[in-house]
Amino acid sequence: MGPRIGPVGVEPQVPDKDNKAMMSTGDTPGDKVSPDSQDLRPSVFHSIKFFVLCHSLLQLAQLMISGYLKSSISTVEKRFGLSSQTSGLLAAFNEVGNTALIVFVSYFGSRVHRPRLIGCGAILVALAGLLMTLPHFISEPYRYDHTSPADVPQDLEASLCLPTTSAPAPSNGSGCSSYTEARHLAVVGIMFTAQTLLGVGSVPIQPFGISYIDDFAHNNNSPLYLGILFAVTMMGPGMAYGLGGLMLRLYVDIDRMPEGGISLTSKDPRWVGAWWLGFLIAAVAVALAATPYFFFPREMVKEKDELHFRRRVLAVVSKGKDSSSEQTPEESPKKDGPAQIAPDLTVIQFIKVFPRVLLRTLRHPIFLLVVLSQVCLSSMVAGMATFLPKFLERQFSVTASYANMLIGCLSIPSAILGIVVGGILVKRLHLGPLRCSALCLLGALFCLLLSLPLFFMGCPTHQIIGISHQPGAQPGLELLAGCAKSCSCPSDDFNPVCDPSARVEYLTPCHAGCTRRAVEEAPDKSQVFYTNCSCVEGGGPVPAGSCDSACSHLVLPFMLLVSLAAAMSSVTHTPSFMLILRGVKKEDKTLAVGIQFMLLRVLAWMPSPVIHGSAIDTTCMHWAQSCGRRAVCRYYDHDLLRNRFIGLQFFFKTGTLACFALILAILRQQDKEERTKVVTCPGLQQQPLVSEPEKKPEDSRV
Repeated sequence: MGPRIGPVGVEPQVPDKDNKAMMSTGDTPGDKVSPDSQDLRPSVFHSIKFFVLCHSLLQLAQLMISGYLKSSISTVEKRFGLSSQTSGLLAAFNEVGNTALIVFVSYFGSRVHRPRLIGCGAILVALAGLLMTLPHFISEPYRYDHTSPADVPQDLEASLCLPTTSAPAPSNGSGCSSYTEARHLAVVGIMFTAQTLLGVGSVPIQPFGISYIDDFAHNNNSPLYLGILFAVTMMGPGMAYGLGGLMLRLYVDIDRMPEGGISLTSKDPRWVGAWWLGFLIAAVAVALAATPYFFFPREMVKEKDELHFRRRVLAVVSKGKDSSSEQTPEESPKKDGPAQIAPDLTVIQFIKVFPRVLLRTLRHPIFLLVVLSQVCLSSMVAGMATFLPKFLERQFSVTASYANMLIGCLSIPSAILGIVVGGILVKRLHLGPLRCSALCLLGALFCLLLSLPLFFMGCPTHQIIGISHQPGAQPGLELLAGCAKSCSCPSDDFNPVCDPSARVEYLTPCHAGCTRRAVEEAPDKSQVFYTNCSCVEGGGPVPAGSCDSACSHLVLPFMLLVSLAAAMSSVTHTPSFMLILRGVKKEDKTLAVGIQFMLLRVLAWMPSPVIHGSAIDTTCMHWAQSCGRRAVCRYYDHDLLRNRFIGLQFFFKTGTLACFALILAILRQQDKEERTKVVTCPGLQQQPLVSEPEKKPEDSRV
């Protein structure tokens, strides 16, 4: 579940010999940089090291705000009455704007002021984060008991068993005016717009930042800087889940608490945490991290030890090996690939060239299979990252805060560790394409095997009085014939109580026949009880809230297996990426990486959350109704939820394994053909994936 690395290197590189010309012709006086002026007037904004620091912090904050919605997806569903399919579409919508614009990054390249464009994109991301908080401020305060009038304390008498003559009037349609529906549509529209702007603002941040570092960092230092950048960036999703865990402990209306407080606890299924506060904090962090970018120059002088390094390399590599990144700008041969000639193309010409390169690249079997394997893997990661917190809440009866803490502390670090281990294995063992594919196959196999026990780690839904146990059917309330027959229970109420002795949950205290409510005060929190319940043996008391799951002790073993599987799947990240770099022509390498990430967004990160959300919706047993429309799901069939959610993950993992098996078979066939050629032409031996020193700058750009 590691972070997605954007299309690194889709930015065409600018030769060093053009730096001075560009600095003297299109920049403001503050952007002009020359060695003499920099020595006389040193500035921190002319240091590539300071740029690396700023960009690490910016990408950390940007990934934190992008991943925060996933940590609070179930809370947003409850607050605004959304189905899992709608919330999955909302989570995937930030890929829409990103995918629509990412291809043109390779065209604009150095024609723009990259630091300033990064700063503008980051400001747009911050504004999108602030826009995500707007629904909280324009909506009415959250009422967890919709049956009680506004001037009556919530949870007081509305849910009790009252005779028909003294029962409150039904609230169906009382608040369902056209204005209410219009406001709901406006709130949902604002969140979708904010997610789209979030994707648009993220477009220039990673590609332009990485190409800027690679342009002006010392050739030997560029991989180190990029490694630091990625290491810091990977912590973003973990911090997003950690932030979600902290914010969801607070009540949603912490800024406008009702008089007398609330009687809910975070374990109550009606609890809604302060989801909006995390967006506010993350947006401020992005805005602060974006400020320095407006002071960086368009071009800066390369690090001073570049010439010494070049002389040292040329002294060692004296056989005239062809390496464009180590040759002087005057000796660098001009490449003919579309990514290299993009600065000489107009937008129309670039659009015409791109489909030809796309088709030529997709015809390569290794590239196509690697991309398909990464599509399956990314689909699994996207679904898990979006709905795993909700799955833990429902399956093991844990709070949203605790679920986010588990993911942020276990799954995300495991995925980061897997990526690092995969990179170390490729480099230390000097793995060739064949062994890299074998490593990918082993990682996918172990990931699949670790998923098998997850099907059996759970328990069925306990008995719930008041709903039908037919998943997918519109339930009709089924009251007990005797004990609650005289009660007038509202059909749209949701205030669950639990009979712990019989492990039976009632939709409301009215369904349990309870006529009285008592509050047990405590220094830290108050507990609500209902007494005189005709349907409960002994008359109660019964505590408010849902019954705890009988399988709650399995949440830690479940998360350990998920984390190990995430580590195994992450091991395949680096070797599969290197298979792409060695599987296409050298002149098409830059755009091939861009095509790869574009396909991952279109085929995995956009549809996968919607697919997982739709599968989760099919396991719902009881839907809440809002103004005659289906709103949030109140109860799920736990066995169906587990089998369909884990089964969907298992399906994508099987697809990944099949693709890597085909890649290994093709490479073995190619290896046999290479061995036959070695007899007559020994120079055609298989090249290791860990490049020689002269190829490091080319790899670091990609």
